[in-house]
Amino acid sequence: MTRDKRSKIKERLLQLIRMHSTGTPADLAWMFGISERSVKRLIRELKNEGHYIVFLHSANTYIFENDFGQDISQRKCSGQKTG
Repeated sequence: MTRDKRSKIKERLLQLIRMHSTGTPADLAWMFGISERSVKRLIRELKNEGHYIVFLHSANTYIFENDFGQDISQRKCSGQKTG
């Protein structure tokens, strides 16, 4: 994947996360024409860049941790899976 394509996909991922409409990693892979592994790698890169991203299983979408409020922090403290 070229640097330009990677950058554009990451920008689009951030937009979709803001709208709470990413779907699953498989959905994103299909949408971008890349593998699920690549999607997860890009999400990890965004996290490493300082974005607090978690997967909300109940809604089948990635969200920014602060969008979900206290509940995510409480689950992390109690050891429940957050993504």
